[in-house]
Amino acid sequence: MSIKNTPFNDKHLALGAKMAPFAGYNMPISYTGINDEHLAVRRNAGVFDVSHMGEFVLKGPKALDLIQFVTSNDASKLKKGMAQYSCFPNDIGGIVDDLLVYCLEENSAYMLVVNASNIEKDWNWIQSHNRDHVEMHNISDKTALLAVQGPNATKMLQPLTEMDILNLKYYTFVKGTFAGVDNVLISATGYTGAGGVEIYFDPTEGAADKIWEAIFEIGGPQGLKPIGLGARDTLRLEMGFSLYGNDIDDTTSPLEAGLGWITKLNKETFLSHDFLESQKQRGVSRKLVGLEMIDKGIPRNGYVIADLEGNPIGHVTSGTQSPSLGKAIGMGYVKPEWAAIDTPVTIIVRDKPLQARVAKIPFQ
Repeated sequence: MSIKNTPFNDKHLALGAKMAPFAGYNMPISYTGINDEHLAVRRNAGVFDVSHMGEFVLKGPKALDLIQFVTSNDASKLKKGMAQYSCFPNDIGGIVDDLLVYCLEENSAYMLVVNASNIEKDWNWIQSHNRDHVEMHNISDKTALLAVQGPNATKMLQPLTEMDILNLKYYTFVKGTFAGVDNVLISATGYTGAGGVEIYFDPTEGAADKIWEAIFEIGGPQGLKPIGLGARDTLRLEMGFSLYGNDIDDTTSPLEAGLGWITKLNKETFLSHDFLESQKQRGVSRKLVGLEMIDKGIPRNGYVIADLEGNPIGHVTSGTQSPSLGKAIGMGYVKPEWAAIDTPVTIIVRDKPLQARVAKIPFQ
């Protein structure tokens, strides 16, 4: 399968980005270094090209019914201009993917934003449950997505539009003209916990160049930087945001992953509803927790989590050296009796048990 490029590939190369294949796309991993980029987002603002993400539009009188059946959250609560975080449960209580649901028109038009590596899988999953022939459009290849994140992001971007993005409430969005390009959707969402917006638009007819250049023309003098996927990962991990394929997957339930808040068991039936309701009543057999290293070492995906006697109690799903906190952090699944904050555990690194503790998420 040939690797795809986003509409900003030439920009990344011109900026000297380290590029690597990710989810079928040639993506920028870093420009000036992960630590530098990470701190730029936490302290000021940065731009991520996340055009590899997938976007589906579902339309028609039965669109909401289909979304309600295939997702765990309650999309009926969404008014036009609102978004929500959700997941697709599979038939056995696992997670097909996590996603964002955008309400474009109440009860009739919605945009679902899914992970790049799961576009085909998610499309087929929704389609397999589309018994009412809801109109579905995969607009992934026609949609560019820039995430401008950081405490100063909206302040920098506000002069480029008449839409009020400065006061946009979390998980709401507006649609209009931005940097001279029409039909741009700007949402107060992101994967960094640093504030900012995500900007969706059709990149054709020069729109990609126009928007990229306008953003950097206005933001560059204020310290706005391009940011790669490396810092995106360290930023999300500091916040305890799950990464699909690492922290959540087809074998993990939303209740085990701490996503009970997007699992609305009181709404009408949805996929795996009965399984999840039963799991909630009997209690989960493992929980996703934050981990903070005490000894020197970094917890990595797949490393064993053990008790102080060396007995395995779980495994690490994500880990890194936190640029903001100056310490090694991670996430992993442990048996519930080991999930309390400050519980001492060990991480087995190259056959050696290193001291760690269960930590509060977001990390501090």
